[in-house]
Amino acid sequence: MRFVDEWLIDFNGKQAAIRAGYSAKTAEATAARLLRHVKVQAEIARRQKDLQRRTEVTQERVVKELARVAFADATDYVQVETRTVEKNDGTELSYQTVTLTETAELSADQRAAIAGIKQGTNGVEVKLHDKIKALELLGRHIGMFNDKIEVRATVENPFAGLSTEELRNVIDSG
Repeated sequence: MRFVDEWLIDFNGKQAAIRAGYSAKTAEATAARLLRHVKVQAEIARRQKDLQRRTEVTQERVVKELARVAFADATDYVQVETRTVEKNDGTELSYQTVTLTETAELSADQRAAIAGIKQGTNGVEVKLHDKIKALELLGRHIGMFNDKIEVRATVENPFAGLSTEELRNVIDSG
């Protein structure tokens, strides 16, 4: 199924339909129709499961990787120390030094949290993956955050037993 091949690239139904050869004018409707089709859904599920098996991407591995990022501590990578020296006139001058931890000294979990390392104009820059996003994804995974609020209530209708004529009288009386 060409549409399924294309949809699995970026999960964009409209673009998948266009790439699969459907008209750009009707691509959105075509994609919606195809994605509701039981055989298309089954093929997508089969291919995703096959991809998961081949790549060994499991829910547990994803959660562990998110945890590596979520619980990373910047002080594992950078140490800031305040030092004091005595100037020639006898007064003290304090300054800070920044020391980076060598990557060979970092654990696999610590290295996994690193998004990138580059030489910038002010020295070496270590960028970590987005900790807040990782915490949010982990929290959602374990059900800590609920985007939907369910409200159940019973509301009594004082007009429930009235006839149409009685309701009109209530309305007319203001």
